[in-house]
Amino acid sequence: MKKILIKGLKNNEEIDIKCTNIFMGSSDFLRLDNKEEAWKILDNYVALGGTSFDTARHYRHSEIALGTWMEERQNREQLIIETKCCHPLRNTNEKPRVNSNAIEEDLLTSLEYLKTDYVELLALHRDDPEQPVGEIMEGLHKQVILGRVQAIGLSNWELPRIKEAMKYSKENGLTNISFNSPNLSLASVKQPRWPNCVTANEEMKKWHLETQMPLIAWSSQAEGFFAGRFDRNDLSNQEIVDVYYSEENWKKFDRVQKLATEKNVLPIQISLAYVLNQGFPTAAVIGSETLKELKTSLDATKINLTYQEMEYLNLE
Repeated sequence: MKKILIKGLKNNEEIDIKCTNIFMGSSDFLRLDNKEEAWKILDNYVALGGTSFDTARHYRHSEIALGTWMEERQNREQLIIETKCCHPLRNTNEKPRVNSNAIEEDLLTSLEYLKTDYVELLALHRDDPEQPVGEIMEGLHKQVILGRVQAIGLSNWELPRIKEAMKYSKENGLTNISFNSPNLSLASVKQPRWPNCVTANEEMKKWHLETQMPLIAWSSQAEGFFAGRFDRNDLSNQEIVDVYYSEENWKKFDRVQKLATEKNVLPIQISLAYVLNQGFPTAAVIGSETLKELKTSLDATKINLTYQEMEYLNLE
């Protein structure tokens, strides 16, 4: 499996964190009460070359399950863990809590659940534009200096705020941002899937191309939009209709089907290959809940798309 390098800091020395370009995500299947099936997926992901896991303090069960699995398999040192902090608490009307206290509170809870004393990657799960970037970046830097985190990133931050945060860190000698984790898929979104989520637009993708900042994409397969899970005339799934049903996406859908036939692969693999064939380092978070889904996603990493094919898929 291909790797992307994320700059980090360990024992005050710069390191390259080698992440596989497919991150195993924390779908609802990753629970202790689903241990038999979950362990099968995790074991096979590692056996097939995967090393990198995406989780978050906000997710209900995944960190406890992942920590238990790592403890049983005694494989923590062979893996890369990304967790996320500072999501609004459940049932609090999405009240922002992006500050240094929440960073530490969430991280310490995550470390306890994961049964480890550090994570390689820590991202802020949300932003609060009312909060100055200074305290936030100071709070992240503190966790790196304490050795609890090796690299810091942002998830669901708009590009101007990312630039502002990076400028503050550079000017004040703090640990800087090493990766960005927005939504990125071939499917365009009509509205955010969840409150305060950010999708990589053309301006952000251009910035990644210029800076070569690694991007870890969530919802990289757009809930299986290109796999045929949905139909133009079936409007029963209101959430998917509101987010993905557009003439633009249905045109992309048709082109994905055509290109998949030409390459003798599955349409869902073409859509994932689109994310992995950007002109900057990308990794995709997947939520495979069956061995078939897992193998399908990992096989997509072998598909190379030409510049012309990328333009074709993107209706350019």
